[in-house]
Amino acid sequence: MPTFAYIARDASGRRVRGNADGNTEQSVLTDLSTRGLTPIRVTPARTARNRKRVSTRILARSYVQLSELLRAGVPLLRSLRLLARGKSHPQLAAIWAEVAESVSRGERFSDSMAAHPHAFGEVHIAMVRAGERGAFLESVLARLGAFLDNQAELRAKIIGNLLYPVVLLTVALGVIVGALIFFVPKFKDLFGDMELPLSTRLLLGTSALVVAWWPLMVAFVVALAIAVQVARKKESLRLNIARRFLRLPKVGGLFASLAVARFARILGTLLENGIPMISALEIARDAAGNALMARAITEAAESVRQGEQLSTPLAQSGLFEEDVIEMITVGESANSLPSVLVSLADTMERRVDRACTALLKLMEPALLLGLAGLVFFIFLALVLPMMQMSSQL
Repeated sequence: MPTFAYIARDASGRRVRGNADGNTEQSVLTDLSTRGLTPIRVTPARTARNRKRVSTRILARSYVQLSELLRAGVPLLRSLRLLARGKSHPQLAAIWAEVAESVSRGERFSDSMAAHPHAFGEVHIAMVRAGERGAFLESVLARLGAFLDNQAELRAKIIGNLLYPVVLLTVALGVIVGALIFFVPKFKDLFGDMELPLSTRLLLGTSALVVAWWPLMVAFVVALAIAVQVARKKESLRLNIARRFLRLPKVGGLFASLAVARFARILGTLLENGIPMISALEIARDAAGNALMARAITEAAESVRQGEQLSTPLAQSGLFEEDVIEMITVGESANSLPSVLVSLADTMERRVDRACTALLKLMEPALLLGLAGLVFFIFLALVLPMMQMSSQL
């Protein structure tokens, strides 16, 4: 039986929160009234397991399985219950079980999915809703599975390319900080009052600063992380940060290409599955993941409402290159925008992959040289005074 979270007021007017079991929301409202409570809000409860996000690849595979079952003639409710019996991913199986329970009570499949926003995104729900209305649900689910699999593949490539430099940088920082805290201070007493070279004085001063002020440095890092989280919630700051990222050499173009690829993939997939242009733009805006892109999509949606072309406001955002705008313009004129956008997404994703690979080929030796330079500086700063001592002896 489903669980609902409620907010109500008791006889004294005090606000009361809690959970109640019931087959429907109406039955919970009736139960609260019989208990002398005045309901304010009743919503399906979110269990801890359902708040966890499901892996994109696992969800894509699940959509494909559901599509194959429907294509084979298995009814939707029975297909959902088959997915709910899955042993390999209990979290997703439990979500499908709750969706199946909602469908068995007469709710639409898309509405049942919407009750689990941590598992099913807006893009998924919109596509499924369009498939339900157009009676082509199995093909929509297959396309949705391919869409998610493509997204997971691109994310895996980017993370895989970044993994080695991040690990290398983390290890380098750990080694250097460890040397400054545990290794370098032992030489201070050894050198005594002798006249030290500038490099040695700089190294010992840095070590003393790290040892004495490390709690303050940790607090600064924590405060910086909190400030970043706060800044992400303010649109003006997010726009400013996004504009600064665009100005970075090499990296700015990479971020722009990634945002364009994501936008083209989402919008093209939605349009291919029968979502109206305005609704598709609104969903793409919410899933953009880039403040400048979201602003450009908002302006584009307003232009489309007024009967103008999509490409004009996109060109003004600074994210789209001229050849990309030209492709979108031709797609609009030829009434083939969905296929053009999907093709554009494939092209941009390949471009991002090549750019990432080239950039990381430059970063890896640069990081290695930087690490070697720092280690050599520490070595030289400690060895020079020893050489002076041995020459005096």
